[in-house]
Amino acid sequence: MNIQLPAGGWKPRPKQMPLWNYLEKGGKKAVAVWHRRYGKDELALRRTSIAMIERPGTYWHMLPEATQARKAIWEAINPHTGRRRIDEAFPQELRKSTRENEMFLKFGESTWQVVGSDNFNSLVGSPPVGIVYSEWPLANPSAAAYLRPILAENNGWELFIYTPRGRNHGLTTYERAKKDPEAFCERLTVEDTRAISVERLAEELQWYKSEYGVEDGEAFYRQEYYCDFNAPLIGAILGRYIERAERSQRVSDQIRHDPEGAPIEISSDIGFRDTAAWWFWQPTLGGYTLIDHDSDRGLDADDWIERIQSKGYEIGHIWLPKDAKAKTFQSRHSAMERFLKAFSSNVVRVVPAESVTNRINAARRVVERCQFAQSACEEGLNGLRAWCYEWDDELKVYSKEPLHNFASHHGDAFSYGAQVMEQLEAKKPKEDDTPKGYTLNDLWAEHDKTLSRVQRI
Repeated sequence: MNIQLPAGGWKPRPKQMPLWNYLEKGGKKAVAVWHRRYGKDELALRRTSIAMIERPGTYWHMLPEATQARKAIWEAINPHTGRRRIDEAFPQELRKSTRENEMFLKFGESTWQVVGSDNFNSLVGSPPVGIVYSEWPLANPSAAAYLRPILAENNGWELFIYTPRGRNHGLTTYERAKKDPEAFCERLTVEDTRAISVERLAEELQWYKSEYGVEDGEAFYRQEYYCDFNAPLIGAILGRYIERAERSQRVSDQIRHDPEGAPIEISSDIGFRDTAAWWFWQPTLGGYTLIDHDSDRGLDADDWIERIQSKGYEIGHIWLPKDAKAKTFQSRHSAMERFLKAFSSNVVRVVPAESVTNRINAARRVVERCQFAQSACEEGLNGLRAWCYEWDDELKVYSKEPLHNFASHHGDAFSYGAQVMEQLEAKKPKEDDTPKGYTLNDLWAEHDKTLSRVQRI
């Protein structure tokens, strides 16, 4: 059987050739920030099909979420041919098996799977030797951090393909690649490629304005076609506030923990064996210094207790969300019970119940009086920039609920902290008012007092 790859006579476009040549020569890290509709995923699929024949191994094509990956890649149809894109890139003649439910196929002696950054660490099998990160700014950044050592050990490669989504980890990835002499880094706008006519671009701009409103529509258009990292993320909850903090130099590596200052208040969004995020607040005169941030997935309460203790901070309080009381089949003790056992009973607290809207409003007020240790809080800041409301395609409006993705953990943890900081400011308890010898029941009794009668019912 004689099958030529790329199949079907497909060839890279002229402006795509530098990236293609880099990968063909064995390049290990590439970042392509290309405008919308310039064939980013198409090139990645075609190049991966060749890599799978050249080096047998495991290959992944990763999108932010597994459900999105199915629609955007696995089931996507080429409008020009009416065929599935994966069938064009990976001809059936060279396939040994295809598993629709798992979005998995065996091509030659290699395997390829479409995955989401929300489930990458649940996949079983051989570690990957090649990964495509598509729509990277919307993906969980911990995915690349987790998989990078695996690729290094396997002498594998990674390809990041995306358009910007504000100043988040997409920008960080791009800036780092620009400074790496061994990496490929490129930003292509419509002015660079001339792939879309002026008339069609004018139509696109009008469509975005009518779909999202004039201001948001223009921002989205700038992101999509001009790869503008500075265009605000539409629907962002705190993005403009973080941008304002940066302009006023409240985000800096000169900002750090003051060992002689106030004890640290810790706010969190924690789940059992799920992603958890922690912010470390040091109260200052008139505001707060966010001295540290931590986030990870796959850890339980005992793991987090050990990590927090290892930082060596003098702790004022640890604020846990209300669901920290929940027990699971995997654990006999809730996160709350384990934190109470590990720390003084006067340290562990539950964040009082509030609506999401009230929490967000508190975050917007408090963030204006915050300064951030830039490097220590880098991941958290990226999360706050990307934290946004969910878009309702039917109603053409933003939901009142934040989109649940990687950024929501960082945003929830910060807003819980902001809510608490405001309440502590409103009533500063006297030293002799501090309850002594708290028990778990006492803690939840106090929490219930914050609820209205309707909420308790």
